Amino acid sequence: MTTPPATPAPPQSRLTQNAPLAPLVWFKSGGKAAFLFEPAKVEDLANFLAKLDRSVPVLPLGLGSNLIVRDGGYPGVVVRLGKPFAKVEALDATTLRCGGGASGILVSSTARDAGIAGVEFLRSIPGTVGGFVRMNGGAYGRETADVLVECDVILRSGERRTLAASELNYTYRHSDLPDGAIVVSATFRGEPGEPAAIQAEMDRIAAAREESQPLRSKTGGSTFKNPPGHKAWQLVDEAGCRGLTRGDAQVSEKHTNFLLNLGNATSADIEALGEEVRTRVKETSGVTLEWEIQRVGVAS
Repeated sequence: MTTPPATPAPPQSRLTQNAPLAPLVWFKSGGKAAFLFEPAKVEDLANFLAKLDRSVPVLPLGLGSNLIVRDGGYPGVVVRLGKPFAKVEALDATTLRCGGGASGILVSSTARDAGIAGVEFLRSIPGTVGGFVRMNGGAYGRETADVLVECDVILRSGERRTLAASELNYTYRHSDLPDGAIVVSATFRGEPGEPAAIQAEMDRIAAAREESQPLRSKTGGSTFKNPPGHKAWQLVDEAGCRGLTRGDAQVSEKHTNFLLNLGNATSADIEALGEEVRTRVKETSGVTLEWEIQRVGVAS
């Protein structure tokens, strides 16, 4: 008699103390989190936040692409939405339901397979749905505000709430998502399309990104927001910052709106280099660059 295969145990939520964050962020630098919480399901996250002392800060973490964690670490709880929150499904011919931890590549690929066009641009953004919703992530002429229908969030109090896109009051790289809210899922709406044409557009975007950005480096993606009427990379270049270094941190020679960790740069090196770039741009153009990369934690 053949023994039936054992049913795999459901994933369990994990809480880790003094958790190193450098391995979880693209820059590969920075200190530890006082606690790292990796929920297995929405209910676990809601219950955890409801019981957590309100004075403890909470930071949601996706792929860690748009983030500088300072060398002294994060003195609170980092919430990382892993595989249980990385599912994407097509609800109908134009609509996708996406977990907050799903990558842009997974969202766009699932849309392609379902014949849903309009979200190809997410293929080029190195992040997760939660980050796209919070920061109105965008590229190649489109942004999250163009496709978001609604999102489900867990508030800092542990309350679960559904927010329509109109409630987020989107502007360029900004939303009115409540402080401390964690996006656990989002609904995107595209339009009917042919999978082959969708793939062709994804290939075009991937090729353009490969040609213009330092994809195989330890970086944080776009460093500064584009000021009105300007391109950040052009202002940085005109200020003479292409290739500028601070320790092992460097302004990319390939795309000047990217900072790189050439090897053993500290987060302090990277952030100080960014501030030097801002100073030089202000001196040469009169324009004050705003950070697009999120900087969190305390200095060492």
